Amino acid sequence: MRAVVQRVSQAGVTVEGRVVGAIEGPGLLALVGVTHDDTQERARRLAAKLWGLRVFDGAEDGAPEKSCSDLGAPLLVISQFTLYGDTRKGRRPSWIAAAPGPVAEPLVEEVVAELRRLGAHVETGVFGADMKVTLTNDGPITLIVET
Repeated sequence: MRAVVQRVSQAGVTVEGRVVGAIEGPGLLALVGVTHDDTQERARRLAAKLWGLRVFDGAEDGAPEKSCSDLGAPLLVISQFTLYGDTRKGRRPSWIAAAPGPVAEPLVEEVVAELRRLGAHVETGVFGADMKVTLTNDGPITLIVET
């Protein structure tokens, strides 16, 4: 599994003009992609990494020392099959490495469920929908997290 994670001061997602998920920061926006050999165990490990990722200010010098778990910060998790797009050949991405919806959807749901089991407030998009995502990146801090 792979996630592109951004520290945000706010983020939201709309589907057909209706807000389906939104957070006010500090928090994390996690775009989550699934490939063919991913498992529920990988989904749970990704959730634990997201919950414990120390990217929030906490030290006196302003260095990132705190995590969502330390602050009770919210997360917005959005499925993103394009994270497994391959652009090495030609100009049109290949999506072969992205898991199909019936495989990917339950694993993204497992990431969300595990985050909630850990105590996180989690908002989500709608799997497979045409989503419009807005955010204010705080830092900016953007990371790629893989399991």
